[in-house]
Amino acid sequence: MGETMKTKTGFIEGVARLQATLFPELLDDYINKESSIRVIDLFVDNLDLAKLEYKTTPAKTGRPGYHPSTMLKLFIYGYLNRIQSSRRLERESGRNVELMWLLGRLAPDFKTIADFRKDNGKGIKNTCRTFIGICRQLNMFTDAIVAIDGSKFKAVNSKKNNYTPQKLKFHIERVEKHIDEYLKQMEAADSAEDQIVDDRSIEDKITGLKQKLSELKALEVKVNEDPGKQLSTTDPDSRLLKTQGMTRAVCYNVQTAVDTKNHLIVAHEVINTTDRGQLCRVGKQAQAALDNKGVTVIADKGYFSGPDIKATQDSIDQMNELMETQPDSMLVRKQTVEHPYGTIKCWMGATHFLTKRFKNVNTEMNLHVLAYNLKRMMSIFGEAELVAAMTEL
Repeated sequence: MGETMKTKTGFIEGVARLQATLFPELLDDYINKESSIRVIDLFVDNLDLAKLEYKTTPAKTGRPGYHPSTMLKLFIYGYLNRIQSSRRLERESGRNVELMWLLGRLAPDFKTIADFRKDNGKGIKNTCRTFIGICRQLNMFTDAIVAIDGSKFKAVNSKKNNYTPQKLKFHIERVEKHIDEYLKQMEAADSAEDQIVDDRSIEDKITGLKQKLSELKALEVKVNEDPGKQLSTTDPDSRLLKTQGMTRAVCYNVQTAVDTKNHLIVAHEVINTTDRGQLCRVGKQAQAALDNKGVTVIADKGYFSGPDIKATQDSIDQMNELMETQPDSMLVRKQTVEHPYGTIKCWMGATHFLTKRFKNVNTEMNLHVLAYNLKRMMSIFGEAELVAAMTEL
């Protein structure tokens, strides 16, 4: 029996902070061979960033900028590790050993980080598509069956700052009622022998209410001019949509087409309407992503629409045959699409999207989908094996 090492406290003790230590000479010695950052590094280094529409030519004057590969690695690492905000990424790049390895000890400031995401939406979208192409080369989509669904993701815009004709009518009537009440108070005070009401205080309140009424009526005009009869003042592209049951939230509707075999997101799109009418649109995106027009698409009744049914009359018999031979198709659809949504929402946290407008929200979603698909492939292959497989392509 070995003798137990005794310490002053009886517990395992750490090394004194002022004690000299000999660290490894190479930063690479800190990084495990199975680390996900080796996958990120290889993936980005093998991209043709100019072809993907990133700006790869440095400015001729002024301070040199960061190469897009550096910034892209930072964002992919961040979204893989639930670090989405530019300020948190700035902090991590200065203290995180993995990021020091990945970025060559570069530490961009938060504004540079935020600007890269804002200015490179197209490049990030193309990067997301490129990874699906790599998955296709690795024979991940041999079954060619995808499940389609939509899920609501909360926007920056609060419910308070979303207006409909009914909501504005309620607020306008309430303000008008308050104005009438104050006017009656002033009339009553004028007719009383002993005036105890401060007319100036009431007049100030009426002035404020009239200003509020003017603002509400201006919003009413804008709402009635909108085709959807709805207005979000913080993020104009977000909409009040039904989430679960009778619950409504100001959000976006994220459409995804997910491979039923490996649960990879092969296509996705951010919209601000319901699922109805999106079947053919998302289905065609899945066909293009998989380079296969014979893809079988499974969707629920929320996608039922006349135009979509008309566009697929040639496949009606095939659909009936599929439902007879595979009666559990709807269960497969549910199990397939809910996994990616649950994972990404968990990564996002309670607030979901951090940015505003379609352009920026789409970029956020592209980064989340890219991170999800990378994580999924690492789970299927293992990090070292995925690196080896990607190296051979």
